[in-house]
Amino acid sequence: MTIVSPVVTRCPAGLLAGIRAATRQHADWQRTAELVASALQRHLPGADILTAAERAGDPDGYQCHVLHVEPDGSFSVTALVWRPGQVTPIHDHVTWCVFGVVQGVEYEELYALSADGRYLTEVGRSHSNQGDVSGFAPPGDIHRVRNIGTDIAVSVHVYGADITRLGSSVRRTYDLPVA
Repeated sequence: MTIVSPVVTRCPAGLLAGIRAATRQHADWQRTAELVASALQRHLPGADILTAAERAGDPDGYQCHVLHVEPDGSFSVTALVWRPGQVTPIHDHVTWCVFGVVQGVEYEELYALSADGRYLTEVGRSHSNQGDVSGFAPPGDIHRVRNIGTDIAVSVHVYGADITRLGSSVRRTYDLPVA
């Protein structure tokens, strides 16, 4: 994955105001994800938040465009671009995450780590179509995401951290057998 950082914010003012209001409640991570998901649902931008060149994606892997980083580091807003067939490794996150699909379809596989930490069990699957919004928070956020469509998929993600400072929202990747 390539991360491309912004010079200035490219997010709608209403979206940023909604995220700020949600994070100022200082709720636990799961509740914060729910509040931010509600804000994203109300203010989900279109795929035109990216330029046509950015929406074309990268043949070498899905691409992450940073649209906004809150000055205090409390959240980041990104747009991920997935060409058909592109997929993440199985991973979890450093913080809560909310996403909304603005173009195409994304497929997500959810996993649980075995008690002994030696394998993963698939615990769910979901399709997210254009307009769908969801979110989650650690623990219980192990997943893999892919573009299963024939067209490019674009999704807007909000993370509860400054991912430009961290380099990624991923805490750990899992190279374990799936039982």
